[in-house]
Amino acid sequence: MQVGFDNKLYLQKQEENIRKRIDMFHNKLYLEFGGKLFDDLHAARVLPGYDPNVKTKLLLKFKDQAEIILCISARALEERKRRSDFGITYDVELLRLMENLRALGLTVSNVVITMFTGQQSAIELKEKLERRKEKVYIHKPTKGYPNDVNTIVSDEGYGANPYVETTRPLVVVSAPGPGSGKLATCLSQLYHEYKKGVRAGYAKFESFPVWNLPLNHPVNIAYEAATADLEDFNMIDSFHLNATGELAVNYNRDMQVFPVVRNILSRILGDDSAYPSPTCMGVNMIGYAISDQGVVEAAAKQEVIRRYFSVLCDYAQGTAKQSAVDRVTMLMSNMGLSETDRPIVEPARKKALQRGVPACALQLPDGSIVRGRNGKALNATAAVVFNAMKKHFNVQQKLNLLSPIVIEPILNMKKEIYGMNNTALTLSEALVALAVSAPTNTTIDEIVKNLDILQGCEAHSTVMLPQAELQAFRKLGINITCDPVYC
Repeated sequence: MQVGFDNKLYLQKQEENIRKRIDMFHNKLYLEFGGKLFDDLHAARVLPGYDPNVKTKLLLKFKDQAEIILCISARALEERKRRSDFGITYDVELLRLMENLRALGLTVSNVVITMFTGQQSAIELKEKLERRKEKVYIHKPTKGYPNDVNTIVSDEGYGANPYVETTRPLVVVSAPGPGSGKLATCLSQLYHEYKKGVRAGYAKFESFPVWNLPLNHPVNIAYEAATADLEDFNMIDSFHLNATGELAVNYNRDMQVFPVVRNILSRILGDDSAYPSPTCMGVNMIGYAISDQGVVEAAAKQEVIRRYFSVLCDYAQGTAKQSAVDRVTMLMSNMGLSETDRPIVEPARKKALQRGVPACALQLPDGSIVRGRNGKALNATAAVVFNAMKKHFNVQQKLNLLSPIVIEPILNMKKEIYGMNNTALTLSEALVALAVSAPTNTTIDEIVKNLDILQGCEAHSTVMLPQAELQAFRKLGINITCDPVYC
C-alpha cells in the first residue's frame, strides 16, 4: 500500500487559505462544502494517504469559530435519492451527519430544506426534525433564477427565503449529496446579510477536479468517471485563463453557472472584484499535497476501472442511464484501460468458470491473490475473506476456521425458521460466527483482532452482491467491484 499524498501538508495549507478568506470578508464567510464531510472514500482511493475524514479534522481547527448549516433538497427527498457508496437515502444521511458532527463537538445550528414546492416527504422530514428540537427553514425555488438577476437579487428572489440565523464568523454549508441547494442557500444568506449591513463573503471548499493538475490527469479523469451520472465533465477554466494567464481545470456546471453567480455576487456586494474566475472562488490546496505522482496516477487509473464496474451494475439494476455507461466506457478507452487491468478480475472469473458457481478474488497487501467460491457453508464473499486471513496467518487452506458445531445451528435456523433456500453464511454472518469462536481458539482470536490488515485491499465478485454484503466489505475497508451479473 504505497502512499502518494501528504495529508498533514494538505490540512495545513487548507486551514491557512480558509483563514485568509475569513479575513478577506471581514470575519463572516459562508463556505460551501462540496463532496462528503465524512468517509470521502473516492479521495482516499485516488490519493493514497488521504484521510477520508480530513474535512472534519479541518473543521475541528475552527471549532469555536464555525457553525454548520445542512441543506437537503425536497426534490431529492421525493425521489428517494441515495448516497451511492453506502446505499442510504439522503434523509438518513442527514441524520447521520448531524449525529456524527455533534459527537465531534462541532455545532450544527440549522437545517434548510431547499427547492420546496409542497412535497409531502419534505413536510414529514421538517416535522420529524422539529420534534427533535432542530431549527428547520424552508427555501422555495428562487424566482427569476437563473436569467432575471434583478428579480433574483430582490425581496421577490433571495429575499423571499427566510434568513437563517447564524452567529459565528465561519458558516459551513454542507449537504448529504449533490444538488442539495448549497449555493442558493449561501447566496440567499449573503443577500440578507448585506441588507442588514454585514459585509459577508462566499467561497467554495473544493476537492475535485484538481485545478492545478492537467485536464487529462488520471485523478481528474477519475472524477469525471465518478460523476458520470451527473453528466459532469472537466474543462479549462477560460475565465481564469483570461484573468490570470494561468491554466486551471474546473468542471462544466461551475463554468456554466459562474457568470450568473458573479453577476449575483456583484449585485449583492456592490462590486465584481472578489472573484475573476470559478477557480478563484474555490479553496483547493489538494494538488499541492501530492507527494508521489506515480503512485497517485496508478491509483486513479484503478478508480476509473472500479467506476466502470459500478456503473455497469447500476445500469443492470436500473439505477443508471446508458449515457453514464457510455461515458465511463469512453474514459476507460481513452486511457487505454481494460477490465482485466484490475488484477483480481481474471482470477475471480477463472475460479467461477472452473467451479460453475459465483466466485470472488481478493488481493492482499503483499500482492498475493486468494480466491473463494460459493459453497454449502460459506458464500464466496465469506470464503475469500477467510482464505485471505488464513494465508496471512499461515493457516493451512484446507483447515476450516469455523467448527461444524458453530455453523450447523446457523444453517439450520436459516433453513427451518427463515425458510431460506440458500443457507450459506454471508460475509457478515461468518464474521460474527468467527468472533463468537475467538475466545476458545487463539488462532481465530488473532485473526479477528487483525482484520484491519484488509483495509485498502481490492476484491472482485463475479456476480452482483446485495447491499448488506457490499456494506460488509466497506466496513472492512475492502474496495469491492462486481461483474454486472445476477446470481
